[in-house]
Amino acid sequence: MSKAKKKRDLIKILDETIKISKKKGNGILKFLANADEKGNLISYSLTYINPNIFNEDNGRVLGYDNEHGYHHRHYMGKIERINFSTFEKIQECFEKDWREIHEKFKK
Repeated sequence: MSKAKKKRDLIKILDETIKISKKKGNGILKFLANADEKGNLISYSLTYINPNIFNEDNGRVLGYDNEHGYHHRHYMGKIERINFSTFEKIQECFEKDWREIHEKFKK
């Protein structure tokens, strides 16, 4: 099956963008997740973008995703492999990391 066909067959289960006002710390949170027709998670990307904190990597301060065939975490331009158990656990890790970063830099 071609890559284009695979992308079309995916079902978007999460697609949300939240803009954070300058007053509340600035930035953008993006949440994307796709499943196959059986509901199995295929791809995900959880991202915090704020070029005021980090201007490389298109402003991505923090990100968790499984692009490039493995689960990993982006933090200020560095990439590290992560263990994947469930998408919910990844969401929890992202939320914890994001809140710590947000509190540190919103001042």
